[in-house]
Amino acid sequence: MKEIKVKNKRVNINKLVSFGFVKSGNEYIYLCFLADGNLKMRVTLSNEKLYSEITDEFGEEYTLHLIKDISGNFVGKVKLEYEDKINEILEKCFDVEIFKSIQTKEIIKYIENKYGDTLEFLWEKFPDNAVARRKDSGKWYLAVLTVSKSKLGLDDDEKIEIVDLRIKTEETEKTVDNKKYFSGYHMNKKHWITICLDGSVSTDEIFERIEESYNLAIK
Repeated sequence: MKEIKVKNKRVNINKLVSFGFVKSGNEYIYLCFLADGNLKMRVTLSNEKLYSEITDEFGEEYTLHLIKDISGNFVGKVKLEYEDKINEILEKCFDVEIFKSIQTKEIIKYIENKYGDTLEFLWEKFPDNAVARRKDSGKWYLAVLTVSKSKLGLDDDEKIEIVDLRIKTEETEKTVDNKKYFSGYHMNKKHWITICLDGSVSTDEIFERIEESYNLAIK
């Protein structure tokens, strides 16, 4: 099987299943035919990596489409159909991966697993800013943003990913220390706090804060 290199994208399992992938053990498999049914194409997602394989009617692996300078009507047709299908899968089954921080990725996976929510990118001018909202109330409970550290009052212009979360008003003052916890960036500073997603606050602690924020967004 050939591994398909996937850059700056992250698989979306719901989209994968809707596209036609079928779960088999720990893998997701998609089957289709190429070249008027003469070849079978199998695409497998395993351990978050994507693989492809083409076989002929005898079950033998077909690889001519992978040779760069080969020519011929049949192999040209196979190569074109193969590339079109891979590009379609990447477009329809994967989300653009904007954020790079390990903690940001863990947060994205956490809200997907716990609440079934995905980030919404609302601002065309700010493609690296996104929010998550409750389905029932429609209220935001989380925002992930990319900002300069100086925006948080730190003496550094380095870009960093942050998360904004709701907090009980009476806890805001005693929580904000401008080291681990900051006043809500671009939010009501009485009701929101900001955390840098650089490991300064443990991921488990952030998850607890997310749950609290989610519960506060009910009304």
